[in-house]
Amino acid sequence: MIVTIATIVLAFSFASPIAAQTTASQFSLISDVQFCTGGGTPLLMDIFIPKQRIRTPTPALLWIHGGGWKQGDKNHHVNAALLADAGFVAATLSYRLSGNSPFPAAIEDCKCAIRFLRANAAKYGIDPDHIGVAGSSSGGHLAELVATADQSAGLEGNGGWPNVSSKVQAAASYFGLSDLTAPFPPDIFQEMAQFFRGTEKQKPDLYRKASPIFYVSKDNPPLLLVHGEKDDGVPFEQSVRMADACRRFGVPVEFIAVKNAGHDFERIGDAPISPSIESIRQSTIDFFKQYLVSRP
Repeated sequence: MIVTIATIVLAFSFASPIAAQTTASQFSLISDVQFCTGGGTPLLMDIFIPKQRIRTPTPALLWIHGGGWKQGDKNHHVNAALLADAGFVAATLSYRLSGNSPFPAAIEDCKCAIRFLRANAAKYGIDPDHIGVAGSSSGGHLAELVATADQSAGLEGNGGWPNVSSKVQAAASYFGLSDLTAPFPPDIFQEMAQFFRGTEKQKPDLYRKASPIFYVSKDNPPLLLVHGEKDDGVPFEQSVRMADACRRFGVPVEFIAVKNAGHDFERIGDAPISPSIESIRQSTIDFFKQYLVSRP
């Protein structure tokens, strides 16, 4: 289904300082595109085609929603809309959630989505050599895992497009999880236990296999990390350690520490968060312009 949006105000119900923002947008939205199958079930994505492309063919970006791997869908798409406004082809996906499908289902679906965009590049005017991925919280974790874990990790799945690469050329993670073997608050441990169908003590190999930090190598694409210093959901240290690992291997990394911010960039205390949501948004667009547009 193709919807041409002339002037629309996008508003969303889930609590997020970014998602709660509204914006007038101009793009074509192609909704409910089947990109792969997961466990025999059709998987759907929405694709945002900018009316003012940043260049032709156009770099593409896949936005992966958060929700503790257990909730959410492709319809939480304000960030994809903003990226389309900036001239990128953008997409969001609904991946298999942990209530019915434990690890590695979600990452298999995300990697299949990248393969779909690459395989169908001509149809959507995408540059197949310049595709990026981004996400927040558990979606940030999946974005980091897409970026770091290559085909040898055994996370590609069999949902479709088997002879197409899932490699991306840049990635961004907002308050994402990098090392699932590290200490976390109790709520996150509960979500992990559902995601893996067991605790780390019970399934240590799976927790390590799902941790992007253990795949960092010189072959990884550039990475943008943005994390609130007072995050009590996903510890700030997760992104600190991921940035350090990237630097050790010579991977280009930008790390934005957000002052006075908790999880989801929620303000903690009386002072405003710094940098602001608008600045974070612009830094993200600038990052992808640098690595997906300016680079040959």
